[in-house]
Amino acid sequence: MSVRERLRRPGWKIIGFVLLVVFIMLAARATSQLISGLSFFRVRAVDVRGLRYLSADDVVARLRVDTLQSVWQDLSILRRRVLGHPQIRDVSMTRRLPGTLVVTVIENLPVALLSDARGLHPYAGSGRALPIDPARADLELPVIFSQDPRLLAALERVRREQPVLFARISEAARDRAGDLVLGLDGFRVRAPLGVSADGLTDIFPVEFDLARRGLPIAELDLRYRDQVIARIQ
Repeated sequence: MSVRERLRRPGWKIIGFVLLVVFIMLAARATSQLISGLSFFRVRAVDVRGLRYLSADDVVARLRVDTLQSVWQDLSILRRRVLGHPQIRDVSMTRRLPGTLVVTVIENLPVALLSDARGLHPYAGSGRALPIDPARADLELPVIFSQDPRLLAALERVRREQPVLFARISEAARDRAGDLVLGLDGFRVRAPLGVSADGLTDIFPVEFDLARRGLPIAELDLRYRDQVIARIQ
């Protein structure tokens, strides 16, 4: 069998294909190392997007990059550094050539202010305390009096699905039976803890009707199926 005939056999074709892939990978790695060493691709700026309460300086400090580093460095390492901040829920990173890193963050948003002897402390719906200064951020959020994960989760549902209703809530708690109690524009709303955000909007027509009739509301109770029980002051 001639050499040419042997090279045409399937086994040699597979070996040739594998060698070609290895060659391409090595060439790509060498090219990447060459490019990353060029001063043209050194980090000149960091563009931070998606901020609500954090400052760009907080994010840049987490990255720990300087102008001697290349934009072609491993972005997964930088991403993990930013994710270590308790205020950040997720982050994505891209490059804008020749020398800019683009960092897009999604923050953990506060849903309540926990009131205790030390003051007011922002909490996320996940139950996590957030490093936000309420005085500087001017937060207008429901006040709670215990670090209750289920209460915070309920408030997060309302914030996400019914933001107009959420903006009216001044206080939130659970009663002895575990039901949800919301302070809302001078009256209380009582509902099962698992009530949906849309279910809470059942109070709107009742509230409107009582206001039209000039009857001051003390409490609207949603704990009874297909009913809203109104208690008048």
